[in-house]
Amino acid sequence: MKLKISSANLHNILKALLFIGVIAIISYLLPNQDTFKYQFEIGKPWSYDLITSSFDFPVYKSETQIKQEKTALLGNFVPFFKLDTSTVNIQYQRFAKDYLYKQGEAHKYDRLIQKRFKSIYSHLIITADQYQKLKKENITEINCILPNKVIHIMKLEDLYTPKMAYQEFMKSAPSVLNTYNLNLYLIENIKYDSIISELSKKEMLKNLSLTSGIIQAGERIIDRGEIVNEETFLVLNSMKIEYDKRKASFQRSYLVLIGEIIVIAGLILLFFLYLALFRPRIFNNLNNLLFINLLILILVSLASLVIQHTSVSYFIIPFALLPIIVRVFFDSRTALFAHIIAVLIISLMVDNAFQFLLIQIAIGMTAVSSLKDMTQRSQLAQTALIILISYVLVYLAIEFMSEGDLSRIHWQPLIHFTISSGFLLFAYLLIYIFEKIFGLISAVTLLELTNINSDLMMLFAEKAPGTFQHTLQVSNLATEAAKKIGANSLLVRTGALYHDIGKMKHPEFFIENQLGGHNPLSELEYEVAAKTIIGHVNDGIEIAKKEHLPEQIIHFIGTHHGISKTKYFYNSFINANPDILPDDALFTYPGPLPDTKETAILMMADAVEARARSLKIYTEESINNCVEDMINSQIADGQFKEAPISFRDVETVKAIFKEKIMNMYHTRIVYPELKNDLKIQ
Repeated sequence: MKLKISSANLHNILKALLFIGVIAIISYLLPNQDTFKYQFEIGKPWSYDLITSSFDFPVYKSETQIKQEKTALLGNFVPFFKLDTSTVNIQYQRFAKDYLYKQGEAHKYDRLIQKRFKSIYSHLIITADQYQKLKKENITEINCILPNKVIHIMKLEDLYTPKMAYQEFMKSAPSVLNTYNLNLYLIENIKYDSIISELSKKEMLKNLSLTSGIIQAGERIIDRGEIVNEETFLVLNSMKIEYDKRKASFQRSYLVLIGEIIVIAGLILLFFLYLALFRPRIFNNLNNLLFINLLILILVSLASLVIQHTSVSYFIIPFALLPIIVRVFFDSRTALFAHIIAVLIISLMVDNAFQFLLIQIAIGMTAVSSLKDMTQRSQLAQTALIILISYVLVYLAIEFMSEGDLSRIHWQPLIHFTISSGFLLFAYLLIYIFEKIFGLISAVTLLELTNINSDLMMLFAEKAPGTFQHTLQVSNLATEAAKKIGANSLLVRTGALYHDIGKMKHPEFFIENQLGGHNPLSELEYEVAAKTIIGHVNDGIEIAKKEHLPEQIIHFIGTHHGISKTKYFYNSFINANPDILPDDALFTYPGPLPDTKETAILMMADAVEARARSLKIYTEESINNCVEDMINSQIADGQFKEAPISFRDVETVKAIFKEKIMNMYHTRIVYPELKNDLKIQ
């Protein structure tokens, strides 16, 4: 037996998985709680609360102290050199082969040269570079390791460089020796033994202590407002080192992990509850729910990456992007709520959570307030500038309160705020990307679609001028009504402009486009005529898809008649055929029913405007009856049963329609005609 899951249950399961997934990912992104999250500097006041040690740790010496002590310990270091006793014989044999065995007259100096070779090499020869290095390091002695492993201490003054050896060799030497290149045969016979020398250094440094004391668990370290001196700096730096060691050695304890999960789950639950209770349209749309949670995850991930894996300040992150993007697609309240949830989670990672929250919540409020509707490109630049000013003012205000002295204020974050505000200019690109990925529609796109000078709108006005004028009137009515009941006025305005675009295909069948009173529908059977009229809905959807209009606008086209009947042809059929039961499907629009406030408003505006055009006289009473009868009949037919619109909203819409139609069709003054020709005397 196969287990069947309804679409509603599947939807709920996916929401639950999304909820759990968000909590799991954020919990993973949080840094280890055994992390030193404080920033400090010598001479600056401690801007955090009282800090005490939660464990024993040693106080590590500064690098300068360690370097000085190393220098002192190595002051008596004597480097090791290895003697090569074969060098003297090898070099003499080379010289003899090159000169003595070829020139007979030189043989009389053989003993002298051999004796001087042995004398020079007995003093040891070292390279000039090594000799200079030893003198620079004030080393006066070296350890010379003989082939039998016996070590002799040699004075630096007793060593020769190749040049010194040659000069010594040529003292009181016969002039004939100047013709020989003896300098080529006087090379170093001792070489620096790096292995034994380094081992000797390490042995000497074993007595060097890297610490200068110990801090016990519970010991007070520093409190808010105290100046960080050199001693306190070493203690704090030592604590940071120990935190880093613990982070590398241990995973988060189960209690810490459980606490983090509870906090994160609580915050995400609050966000889900807010959407479920106050924004059911977003909560019930899995695509929208996924989109907002993804934005939160991206921001938290970016903060985690910067805080844990870089030395860059987290203030460089454009946190205001979240409320800006959410506001563009949804509403201010949701944008601010999402922003607060995100920064509360990120505050668990930062070093100064109070300062971070105060600044970022203020910035979120600024972003939402300064961007009521993102309808122009310049608005984003203005918003970025306002956010930068807010960043600077809030940060400096906090610094003034905590420091009380201009010389102690950290000015570098102002650069970070500037960079962060600059990143906000990428919002347009992100909005475009998210529109394509999630099928959303922004105010910017809606504004572009409302341009009646676009190619599609111009073609619409040309092919179906009467219908085009009708859509303009419907758009005005629907926009005003949407503003009054808190619906998306720009969305309903756009939907109204395109709702009848299907009439472009056969404009001659619609009375508003007919001239001279001839109606081709009168020549068709009632069923065929009804089908022709109903067909403009599917024709409109087809044209909209061909023009790549957003799905939200296409939805207006499909729902603007709901499942109502073409009553003119339906009633005419019954009157003409009283004995025949009509097939309701032939006279009924395919739907679906309006399921949002905006689509419901459009349906009412479309019907009321069309009915108003048929009135013979325009008085307050006739317009009042027209609006009431039309909308009440739609309610009676169940056209709004799936739309989240209240009776109060409907009454408000009615009142707006009555006022607007009265203004549209107001009675004009009749100008009097002249009874007699005017004669000028």
